[in-house]
Amino acid sequence: MEQKILMGNEAIGRGLVESGCSLVSSYPGTPASEILESVVKFTGEMKVPIHIEWSVNEKVAYEIALGHSYTGKRSAVAMKQVGLNVASDPFMRSAYLGIIGGLVVIVADDPGPHSSQTEQDSRSFAQFARVPVFDPSNPAEAKEMVGRAFELSEKYEIPVMLRPTTRVCHARQNISCRFPEIISRTANFAKNPGRWVATPQFLTDLHRQLNDKIDEIAGLPVLYPSCFKGDGSMAEYCIVSSGVAYANTYEILEDIGLLGKIDLFKVDVPYPLNKDFVKKVNADYEKILIIEETYPTIEAQMMNPSVAGRISKAVPDHGELTPEIIEKVLKAFLDMSITDESDAEAVKGVRPSLCPGCPHRAAFYAIRKTFPKGILPSDIGCYTLGMNLGAVDTCHCMGGGISQGAGFYHAYAADGSDYPTIVSTIGDSTFFHAGIPGIVNAVFTGARFIIVILDNSTTAMTGNQPTPQVGIMADGVPGNAVYIHDLVKASGVRFLRECDPYDIGKFISTLREADLFCRSDEGGMAVIISKHPCIMDREARKKQPVYRVTVTEECTGCKVCTKQFECPALIFDEESDKVFVDQNTCIGCGVCDAVCPAGAIVVDKTGGEE
Repeated sequence: MEQKILMGNEAIGRGLVESGCSLVSSYPGTPASEILESVVKFTGEMKVPIHIEWSVNEKVAYEIALGHSYTGKRSAVAMKQVGLNVASDPFMRSAYLGIIGGLVVIVADDPGPHSSQTEQDSRSFAQFARVPVFDPSNPAEAKEMVGRAFELSEKYEIPVMLRPTTRVCHARQNISCRFPEIISRTANFAKNPGRWVATPQFLTDLHRQLNDKIDEIAGLPVLYPSCFKGDGSMAEYCIVSSGVAYANTYEILEDIGLLGKIDLFKVDVPYPLNKDFVKKVNADYEKILIIEETYPTIEAQMMNPSVAGRISKAVPDHGELTPEIIEKVLKAFLDMSITDESDAEAVKGVRPSLCPGCPHRAAFYAIRKTFPKGILPSDIGCYTLGMNLGAVDTCHCMGGGISQGAGFYHAYAADGSDYPTIVSTIGDSTFFHAGIPGIVNAVFTGARFIIVILDNSTTAMTGNQPTPQVGIMADGVPGNAVYIHDLVKASGVRFLRECDPYDIGKFISTLREADLFCRSDEGGMAVIISKHPCIMDREARKKQPVYRVTVTEECTGCKVCTKQFECPALIFDEESDKVFVDQNTCIGCGVCDAVCPAGAIVVDKTGGEE
């Protein structure tokens, strides 16, 4: 046994390796991305044979892990909370049909949210599917719960969810590490169409069996919440909490001198909530406070209208429960005085922006310049920041930009032929994830708009994981590359061009050509692959020319370069009323020379190249 300081996601990855898991699949998404990466790291260190893969989306990742489990081997799938939406079909049905080898579904929630479209609570999704869920309060618990989840999963032949949140995933803690458990199992899929195919005549009985499993799990003494007992001085009060909210509640009670005076219950499994616990708490206490993130999953199962929590609004019914919020909630519940502290003066932040030299900036600038009155749906990724450049009008969910583009087209085309130009943008990883069905559907239904696939050869937003086109598996082993160009062509698109967005002039002319094709008698969908590597890739940067960029006295202070192009290396000086180049930030891509209407940005492409 050794001690390591690990991030929560690393602790979970370590737990998977130590628990005899033989397959881990995932699709990258903050705050879950590092889980699979840490499995790669620890399998390499400990020489453990595990199949590890970045799947093209969460549904595929789930189904791969599910099929692996059917053979009797342990598997796990990791995703963020909105990824569970994508995997919802197999998730819901696998609860009915069950599994054989343990299947742990790791879903990282994002209360707040910090980097997500929603702050949905996956515990409620687990309750909806009737799948047990563990709720860790720190990285060490997250690792320990991996093993407990596998055991529960195999005992009841049911998927089990582990639901860390951002504060667990990205916290660091001293973790006890051990050698991996050796589980020697030969793949053995036992055919049973009545279970694994389960046509409607079988489903009623499978539903009954699922309900029986959940009822039995809800009665397990081992899952009864633990209690940090009070001294009896506040016998009518109790607090029930889980996850990070519990950790914060514990510390705040200690700070205000009430730890050890009031009964504090810690719930490890918020669904199904232990039935005996519900009865005892409702019978023994007059005043019950439930502190949980994000939805009232525990509170609803208490079935006690006098409980104080998110339903009663004693706890805010939205947002992350920060220590400051929990302290106010506790003091109000306990009738303690609350100091009216004035809010600290807000610190003016800098809005997020695409990196200096990002190829997406050039593509978005060209799109906005070419079609200033166009409709511009987009998608989930770092390129969503194209909104700063006025080149992103909508952002909904993975793959949504293409389908929304089709919806816009059919709405305007029904009113006549003079419809606005529509340009949907989508990243290369997102295209593999969810863009292909949208483009097939757009071609099939006769839509006419432009799709720009922003191909920077990586999944940049979540940590530069490889895409199928790169041809490298999660553990660095070569895979079989699948090319965007081939997929687009196979989808029936007849206008397909590839263009480097750094060449803004050519990119603009290609956009115009695409628009003409869409509007021609024999036209249809048009796709432009905007191809330039992510500048965060060091190897790509080494191959890219570096130029010396300066601003001359011809600068008029029009701010086109700072507002419409928004490169962080271009700084407007209020005193001189001119722009200058921050040489420490500039990467020397030289793209900005096509932006300045006064020609004041000078790029030395002769003597300035390094």
